[in-house]
Amino acid sequence: MPRAALFSVSDKTGIAELAALLHERGDAIYATTGTRSFLEDRGIPARDVSDVTGFPSLFGGRVKTLHPKVFGALLYDRGDAEQRAQAREQQIPEIATVVVNLYPFEATVAQPGTTLSEAIEQIDIGGVALLRAAAKNFAHVAVLTDASQYDAYREALQAGNVPLALRRKFAVAAFERTAAYDNAISHYLAAAGEVLPSALPGALALAVPLAKRLRYGTNPQERAAFYLAAPERLPDQLHGKALSYNNLLDLDAALRLLSRASLGSEFGVEGARFVRAAVVKHTVPCGVAQRSRVGLAVRDALHADAVSAFGGIVASDAPVDRDAAESLAEFFLEIVAAPEFEPDALELLRKKKNLRIMRFPLFLPDQLARELRLRSALGGVLAEDEDPSAPPEQWRVVSRRQPTPREWHDLAFAWDVVRHVKSNGIVIVRDGVTRGICAGQTNRVGAVQIAAQRAGEGARGAACASDGFFTFADGLEAAVEGGCTAIIAPHGSIRDAKVVEAADRLDAALVFSSYRYFLH
Repeated sequence: MPRAALFSVSDKTGIAELAALLHERGDAIYATTGTRSFLEDRGIPARDVSDVTGFPSLFGGRVKTLHPKVFGALLYDRGDAEQRAQAREQQIPEIATVVVNLYPFEATVAQPGTTLSEAIEQIDIGGVALLRAAAKNFAHVAVLTDASQYDAYREALQAGNVPLALRRKFAVAAFERTAAYDNAISHYLAAAGEVLPSALPGALALAVPLAKRLRYGTNPQERAAFYLAAPERLPDQLHGKALSYNNLLDLDAALRLLSRASLGSEFGVEGARFVRAAVVKHTVPCGVAQRSRVGLAVRDALHADAVSAFGGIVASDAPVDRDAAESLAEFFLEIVAAPEFEPDALELLRKKKNLRIMRFPLFLPDQLARELRLRSALGGVLAEDEDPSAPPEQWRVVSRRQPTPREWHDLAFAWDVVRHVKSNGIVIVRDGVTRGICAGQTNRVGAVQIAAQRAGEGARGAACASDGFFTFADGLEAAVEGGCTAIIAPHGSIRDAKVVEAADRLDAALVFSSYRYFLH
């Protein structure tokens, strides 16, 4: 039987030109019903797959290509005389080209209001099977999964030779596509059935598509690419040079600082009504501010630690206006990120040639805070999220002195920031602005001393948050010595009573939390 090509696509971009070339070469064109109509409307003769199988499309289109003659045409070994004889005996064609892209499952479930039944109908079965079969037999079959591959394949056909290396490359892409597709389906069904909120997945499938090629990885001598399961979440770059992985790490850290998902009102905190701006350097916060206007928040975040802000990135959860842009223009920065930029602000910032200006979806910070987090160690992967069965966080005033309303606000803000600071982490806040931040120290009292030193006069009357408990009273004593009047930390030290005694002796307000927030 003559050589043939099989087309079955949802995205019909570019298939007419490819099918026309194959037809000119003498290849028979087989296609599923919708694709065949599309090709015939463009003057390209095509036969229905039912001409091979002898069966019509069944069960509302759920079964079209699932037939031994189709899969035999893809899988038999052209170099094996016995298998060639079987193909002739069973009248199985030699399909040398498979052009298949799958039902748009990911796009369908990304649409608000998609029902479970609608999603299920977009789960492609025959297409996935075709891709896997053709990819397995890449020694004899070219499998195309995306329109971006068509030009290279046409050029190879016109040159008279499709190299084995190219067919193998296409096969790799096919297996990557089916892995990503199955991963998207399993995640959707798990979430739709409320599996993930109650239990972590029994197996973690990581098939993550390429989102962006990067200038370099952690260091300039390393090549790198960034992979993202939902590429539409990648912020839009409006200006500036290409991103590195370090930029993405810092951007992630800054966006998480903007989340209000963990800033509750149960402690008398009204943080959600403020604009928040955050400055990050090497994934460590160096200035965070909550203010009534974006210009004030950006200015105060930058000047909270102006030395560290140099070369950092700034993110705001409100559109950047001209006032904010003028403060930003005073600094050398790697990235400025916001949900939007007013035209005159964007014009001003674009005067900085290399400044990366990033626009992110407003929902992204809270989504990052709530979703499953992945990290690697020893070649394995950690997956973690908030345990829905865990008791709610409790705060308890354990000192004789109660925090004042202003101290309560600063304690809550400091506590919200310290969870984003590498352990041992200390954050000092006064009047809604971080005054001193210390991260990654090997002892807690040293971290308090460094944070207080950085805060200087800004620590006077300030609130201090510690991500872990004070093993000894000296950590609290260092905070009060630095000028802090209110402290929040987890309980759990065998010397908690001594820490409380020190707070009462120094007339400091001390709040214990039932949670800790180590970040490693």
